[in-house]
Amino acid sequence: MQYYNEPAKKIPIRNFDVVIAGGGTGGVVAAIASARTGAKTALIEGKGYTGGIVVEGGTALHSFFNLWKAFPGIEKRQVVKGIPQEIITRLEQVGGTTGHAEMLKGYDYDSVCTAIDTELYKLVSLEMLQDASVHVFLNSFVRGVIMDKLKIQGIIVESRSGREAFYAQSFVDCTGYGDLCAYAGAKFTEPNDYPVANSIGVAGVSIEKYHDFLSKNNALSHYCEGKRSGEMNKIIRLDAKRVKPPLRFLKEGRRIGMHTVITSVHDDYFMFVKLNKKMKNSPTNRDDVSQTEVILRQRMQKAVNLIRKYIPGCEKAFITRTSPSLCIRRGRLIDCDYDISLEDIVNAQRFEDEIMVYGFHDLAPFIQIKDGGVYGIPYRALLVKDIENLYATGMMITKDFKAHMSTRNTVSCMGQGQGAGTAAALCALNELHSRELPYSLLRKHLLKDNVYLGE
Repeated sequence: MQYYNEPAKKIPIRNFDVVIAGGGTGGVVAAIASARTGAKTALIEGKGYTGGIVVEGGTALHSFFNLWKAFPGIEKRQVVKGIPQEIITRLEQVGGTTGHAEMLKGYDYDSVCTAIDTELYKLVSLEMLQDASVHVFLNSFVRGVIMDKLKIQGIIVESRSGREAFYAQSFVDCTGYGDLCAYAGAKFTEPNDYPVANSIGVAGVSIEKYHDFLSKNNALSHYCEGKRSGEMNKIIRLDAKRVKPPLRFLKEGRRIGMHTVITSVHDDYFMFVKLNKKMKNSPTNRDDVSQTEVILRQRMQKAVNLIRKYIPGCEKAFITRTSPSLCIRRGRLIDCDYDISLEDIVNAQRFEDEIMVYGFHDLAPFIQIKDGGVYGIPYRALLVKDIENLYATGMMITKDFKAHMSTRNTVSCMGQGQGAGTAAALCALNELHSRELPYSLLRKHLLKDNVYLGE
């Protein structure tokens, strides 16, 4: 391979207390938490909007509650509150969510369905960042790190305005891919054990007729009613189960990685139809990703054709929304001070340094937290090994595949964001390394900001 030596040049420096890389599911919450704690906070996001997987790759937000409905007699608890719940409240005010509607069928998977409007979520998250006085830098990318031994001094940020150095006391990686951690020299693995996906919004459909189609063929597995187009008691979530012999619709859909679950906050609209593809290489491999992007877009059109062909009332279905690029479930797994295990999750393990508790597992009903309980996510699970002032959050933590099927979910990422953003701000304002922060101080601030810690 040939190489080119890039000439050195001076670039301008901007100074902050905290820098958050990635304005997605956890990054939005981390930035708001940091700024509200009193830190001058920068949020770096590569796209022209915020929200990440919440608005690009999901179906509903899983989950603000414990799995109480699957365990008769267990108390219903909202276990994720704080800033994540504030986002839902703001969305409710503008008609951008179903709220926390209770599942009527399929509640051994999740007890609630919290569906959102993707475009309103982008707007609400941006407005909340503005309200918190976060310095938001959209269409901007992390391109390098300035290290001083085991401490990050600053990061290189590039946009159409050029290259800049953002200096700060604390840093949080919310990129999903672990880009900032990798630039900083953190140890990581890339197991490539999940499919990637892209999701589409589909209009010209009938949710009621999709329900009738699944019910008629004894294929209905999920059913939930809630607020849709401003009216209560309307269908907001459906999913199909495998039936024998399989419906041709389901069989052909599986060939293209199509999920049959749909959620919606609007009439005649499937907010998310997800298409999966297993890649040969890690999603950090540019060339493989480029090929997969094409395949996924071909699958999107095939999915719409299947909907038109097989589901009554959907003969004029068409794509109204796609994600700008494929979505991952995890890329780089960052080595942190503690690695959450499946045993921790299913046994409802609690820790002395928790930043949140959580009660959802994406492999339910086959894997559940015992007795409809919750497990804790410890502060040390976010501390990147061998680096003094860097946090990793969301899908970048938890190495075990089955354990990761819990911690990577959207509401978990949001809660981790609040914990990391608060901690990063406290460290910056008190001139502490991440491992020097007294947990009593962090806990005090989290409780003040309405984080539920399972008391």
